[in-house]
Amino acid sequence: MPAYSFEALDAQGLSRKGVMEADSAKSARGLLRAQALIPLQVTAVQGSDGAAGSGSGLGTVLFSSRIFSATQLSIWTRQLAGLVSAGLPLERALTALSDEAQDERQRNLVAALRAEVNGGAPFGKALAQHPREFSDIYCAVIGAGEHSGNLGLVLERLADDLEERQALQSKLVGAALYPAIVTLVAIVIVLFLVSYVVPQVASVFASSKRTLPFLTVAMLAISSFVRGYGWYALTALLLGALGLRQALRVESLREKFDAAWLNLPLVGRLARGYNAARFAGTLAMLAAAGVPILKALQAAAQTLNNRAMRADALDALVLVREGAPLASALAQKKRFPGILAMFARLGEQTGQLPTMLQRAATQLSVEVQRRAMQLATILEPLLIVVMGMLVMLIVLAVLLPIIQLNQLVK
Repeated sequence: MPAYSFEALDAQGLSRKGVMEADSAKSARGLLRAQALIPLQVTAVQGSDGAAGSGSGLGTVLFSSRIFSATQLSIWTRQLAGLVSAGLPLERALTALSDEAQDERQRNLVAALRAEVNGGAPFGKALAQHPREFSDIYCAVIGAGEHSGNLGLVLERLADDLEERQALQSKLVGAALYPAIVTLVAIVIVLFLVSYVVPQVASVFASSKRTLPFLTVAMLAISSFVRGYGWYALTALLLGALGLRQALRVESLREKFDAAWLNLPLVGRLARGYNAARFAGTLAMLAAAGVPILKALQAAAQTLNNRAMRADALDALVLVREGAPLASALAQKKRFPGILAMFARLGEQTGQLPTMLQRAATQLSVEVQRRAMQLATILEPLLIVVMGMLVMLIVLAVLLPIIQLNQLVK
């Protein structure tokens, strides 16, 4: 049964708004009149994919934001898990979340989900009607939880996974934030000195007709290039970045680029560990929810941002489909850390594959955080030293002619 948002007047002339379920807009107006309300506006509740009743056209598709952010989705999942685990029927749990929602779009989305569930649709399929808000993995885990009868437990695990993934991303962003800020400030300061300060000082020595030191001549040449061709160089860099981005849309080129990225000294190991942790965590969650291993491998492979590791995961899927154990299939793919195959082997031997995969994911996440902090600890003083050296060279380029003139005067 579809959901409709309404605005109506009561007997005292006060405006009332809300969401109700009805077979049609006409039925919704009839239900409002039966409650002694005068309907002013009745519109079908829209999902996140711009479903029925959407008249906003292209603008909505291009510019509307997601209803649930990553943080909001994890909180909403945790709230739903708590209500379902407490024994509340799913329909009543969705009703409670709809009533408590402060954002109108969230309220409408949850009301639409409740209407689908009341109409007899499985919760996983109701979520799949809104792919912009709920990923395929999210819907698959929910569907497996419904099928096994452990929806509350599955929702708890799903909320844990979302929170752990968000915490890992936040730590990685936090580790990279300070070096990025230092780099940006250094570039701005150097460009200012080279494009403005150096030419001002150089004009003082232009009339002396003395041979300037090599460092000063080189700095003046750089300054002249920056002032004359700086905007052209910046435009070329932007066009090159856009061209690279378009080239990486080609799957074969993207896979080669990602494979080369994994071979870089520091960030390569970091990227390998992050993708492996995400793969292991997703696979553990799906396996614990009762999803068949082949389907779980397929879904977990799609979470890998690195195309080279995704190709390896899909190759491992083929080996497992042909009868190979998961551990041996992963061990043949050298891009995955050996610890993942080791824990998978222990899980297969003990019959606790989801638990062992989750332990592997946890250990890989801890290792990624440790390496990220080490990298940030190295980069912070290194960037400061590099910035100091650049400023020192610019200052020397300015001071050397002054020292030279001072010696001539003596």
